[in-house]
Amino acid sequence: MDETDRKLISALRHDARASLSDLAMMLGVSRTTVRGRIERLKASGEILGFSVVLKADTARDPVRGLMMIGIEGRGTDRIIRQINGLSAVRAVHTTNGRWDLIVEIGTGTLEEFDAILGQIRRFDGIASSETSLLLNTRKSGN
Repeated sequence: MDETDRKLISALRHDARASLSDLAMMLGVSRTTVRGRIERLKASGEILGFSVVLKADTARDPVRGLMMIGIEGRGTDRIIRQINGLSAVRAVHTTNGRWDLIVEIGTGTLEEFDAILGQIRRFDGIASSETSLLLNTRKSGN
């Protein structure tokens, strides 16, 4: 992947429906080059697909947040299984640094969100946690 591929991917992330002509003009290359690069990136698995984000998708979870979790001992796999079993959990990420896991949570109300936090904090092996509510999403990876 070269710089032109990276710029193409960035442009597609901004507007996946941009025309080949618009993309070519932005990148300073021909439409044929853009088409070929997109096809090559799809064939290599760099681009897995394109998606649409609907307004209703963002309304699904009016209360969203990230819970950073520190785990004591060797219970990480067990804790991940427990967390994955919760319907309010949207994603679980392992990480390095101060926190062992970052958990994306989405609920309909603050009360539901608080209940999920309490449930996770009671799991055996959770040493510490810190949670941040997501106020607004300016750009989504979806």
